[in-house]
Amino acid sequence: MATKLTLRLDEELIRGAKEYSAKKGKSVSALVADFFFVLQKGERPSRYAVSPAVASLRGILKGKGVDEDDYKKHLEEKYL
Repeated sequence: MATKLTLRLDEELIRGAKEYSAKKGKSVSALVADFFFVLQKGERPSRYAVSPAVASLRGILKGKGVDEDDYKKHLEEKYL
């Protein structure tokens, strides 16, 4: 059950939070809820958090003989 919570914050902080939430496509309430969830779990928020979709791709090309030069070649063929 969702319950209302009132926070008293500096106007500049609120403005920044609203801008950030608009960029992320997530409400300020959802951002605060996510933060509290992380606090409750005892984990520190990571600046470079990886989404589950991206995390599932880790190592997918390991042992496939693909390297950075192959990627550069692909980009050149695609865009040049």
